[in-house]
Amino acid sequence: MASKIVVVGGVNCQLREVFTKLAKLQAKQAFALAIVVGDLFGDCTTEQELDEISALLQGSISVPLPTYFTLGSRPLPTRVIEEIEANDEVCPNLYFLGKRGTLKTSEGIRLVALGGTLETEIKPSDKYHPGYTESDARALYGAHTADILITHQWPKGIRTRSQVPIPEEAAQPEEVQCIADLCSTLKPRYHLSSTEEFFYEREPFFHMPPEDNPDAKPLTRFINLASYSKTSKQKWMYAFTLDPKAPHPLTIPTGATASPLAPIQIKRKPLSSQRESYSRFAVDDDQNRPRKRARGPPPGPDQCFFCLSNPTIATHLITSIGNESYLTTAKGPLPTSKTFPSLGFPGHMLIIPFTHTPTLNSITETESRLSTYTEMQRYRKALHTMLTTRTNGALGAVTWEVSRGNGIHTHWQFLPVPSDLIKRGLVTAAFKVEAENLKYPKFEPASSGDDPSAEPGDFFRVWVWGPSEVAAEDAGTEKTLLLPLGPEFRFDLQFGRRVMAKLMELESRINWKNDVQSQDEEEADATAFKEAFKDFDFTLEE
Repeated sequence: MASKIVVVGGVNCQLREVFTKLAKLQAKQAFALAIVVGDLFGDCTTEQELDEISALLQGSISVPLPTYFTLGSRPLPTRVIEEIEANDEVCPNLYFLGKRGTLKTSEGIRLVALGGTLETEIKPSDKYHPGYTESDARALYGAHTADILITHQWPKGIRTRSQVPIPEEAAQPEEVQCIADLCSTLKPRYHLSSTEEFFYEREPFFHMPPEDNPDAKPLTRFINLASYSKTSKQKWMYAFTLDPKAPHPLTIPTGATASPLAPIQIKRKPLSSQRESYSRFAVDDDQNRPRKRARGPPPGPDQCFFCLSNPTIATHLITSIGNESYLTTAKGPLPTSKTFPSLGFPGHMLIIPFTHTPTLNSITETESRLSTYTEMQRYRKALHTMLTTRTNGALGAVTWEVSRGNGIHTHWQFLPVPSDLIKRGLVTAAFKVEAENLKYPKFEPASSGDDPSAEPGDFFRVWVWGPSEVAAEDAGTEKTLLLPLGPEFRFDLQFGRRVMAKLMELESRINWKNDVQSQDEEEADATAFKEAFKDFDFTLEE
């Protein structure tokens, strides 16, 4: 059952005014509970503030509904601490969540709180001091999930990919990595803060699906509330409805973004084989070899080399993250950073959908499939424009896709290629000749349906694109070829790379495993690419 919740920013000991306003609102709205996310008591240094505390503790100020609070930037008053120690509450309806605490309300809503600011060392007995350590944050991982996460500080990276500005006169909010890690771990429906004196509501962002529900898209809404003020126009109160039993959405709402929080860096488990150690962001041609033993079940999202939920994913290769897909440099790229001097980096890229699916057409929801395909095409076209602009039309591109129902996580490989090879028809011919040499079926034109994202059956698809001689913004010319593959057909997953390696006289680099770079080299190539792509990356648009 859904519950109505009201959230208040810092009260700073203006108790009578705030609780009077809440009482009037409660009479109309019947909220299940209230949450104070900033300092409830403030400095408590003036006579008026001390009178407010006395009135609260003596019952002259009443709290109209169950209200929960944690620590902000100031310690709790001694008299308040004494009441909490004696009665487990400040007064009727007013409850301290603790500096580091979890609570499940009678409505089934799980609250997780981490108050105060990050410090390196705090005495264990000082549980009312407005500071916490990284170990305090990690200790809350044991909550596993949260409906509402309350922290004083902001998570590191929370504004990444957000189009919501902070006020021009405001200072940059301090962001903390261990808060980001906590949010990534608990995947709360709401993450609330009141560290800054302005209202900020970021676009909702989605986390990668949990292992037991691979179709789900857990959403988090991050909100910062200003402190209560009679003069400021900044929003200090926020209300919403929450059903803790509601399932996570299966589709991404309009306007939502991928999680801006970097994956948690944890110690990797020993890899079972060399094959596994090289399988980051590259297609495994070993899958084409005969197996003496039966294959186990396909890896889930937490083990998939292309899923952002995999804790061992090579994040330094990722160059852009959209709403439905992301862009990454390839491990063991076919070209090197010297192959195309006008680029200065290999340019061998992967376009990968977020959805853990072997084919695009296996995404059953039409809207989700179309939006994923559309964004992947948008990445491809942005790459085309970058190549045209940076190389003055000297480079075109080839993109290929292996779509098989027994695959793991579909993706597209993008490769720059000299325009001259495309204009002379050599790229198209190379694919057809290699298929004939291997006694593969003949290439066919792509189906003429209105929905290329739902191309039926198993297939190998290749787009051959040549730049326009008119302008960089022009779409250029493109040809699409489709190689149908039966479910039992033994297909070389390195077919696309093999064709292009022979055509571009890079045969020595056919096997990507022989060309894996050091992490420093990979990071240098990714950085160079991001610098070149930044003017064409639609995820960075204002």
